[in-house]
Amino acid sequence: MSSATSHVKYTASRAADSKPLEYVARAGFVGYGIIHLLFAWVAFQVAFRGSGQESDQSGALKTLAGNGVGKVLLVLIGIGMIGLAVWQAFAAAIGESGPRTRTAIAERVISGVRALLYLWLAFYAFKILNGANASMAQNQQSKSATIMAHSGGRWLVGFVGLVVIGVGIGIFLYGWKKTFLKRLNTQQMTPSVRKSTTRLGMAGYVAKGVAYAIAGVLVFIAAVTFDPNKARGLDAALKTLAGQPWGVWLLALIGLGIAAFGVYCFAQARYRRV
Repeated sequence: MSSATSHVKYTASRAADSKPLEYVARAGFVGYGIIHLLFAWVAFQVAFRGSGQESDQSGALKTLAGNGVGKVLLVLIGIGMIGLAVWQAFAAAIGESGPRTRTAIAERVISGVRALLYLWLAFYAFKILNGANASMAQNQQSKSATIMAHSGGRWLVGFVGLVVIGVGIGIFLYGWKKTFLKRLNTQQMTPSVRKSTTRLGMAGYVAKGVAYAIAGVLVFIAAVTFDPNKARGLDAALKTLAGQPWGVWLLALIGLGIAAFGVYCFAQARYRRV
């Protein structure tokens, strides 16, 4: 490794270890938790009241835009998401110390994806704050329709659907196997806190994994049937469940799991290794 590259990496490492960035990232986990609690509330509204509200993260953010306090919270959540994005961008660029194994490389790629996700949520938070009727579901549907209109576009949308299914399965296993505990300072927890945090994390990741897998299946079906209306991400997945006789209760369970993930995010704000 050249001296210039080493110097850049050292400078980036120093920046990543800064206390202000750590505090903003931890605050970001609080904001991320609030988003998921609101997300769960929207899911319950769709399940039991037949609400037409967007049942995804954009729908959760829109619930805050109705009053002054909510708008202030939107600003704070947007800043927190940017903080999480910067932190994960550093993690993707630098990686953890140790041998550069395939697992380490995969972790850096995942960190890069997380950085994009947090930036996307920050973008929507500020877009909604400015009065725009931002909708992730409509945006996904529109893009899917545009892609499928081109030659080979249906294959691409179908591939994206398979990728999302894989992501959902990965999130499910991440929670089921309790892999998330490796990211927490569990030695700082009391036995009761560790037990409750583990249960919240498992429930949260399993629920999110199921939701993403269903969304991926619908995107894949959209490509097969040439129906962009099905390619609306989490919104379509949860509303499809709500339309089934048995789906209301499964949607309620997913909502509880998403709420559990929201509370788990608060634990991450305190115990996550940043």
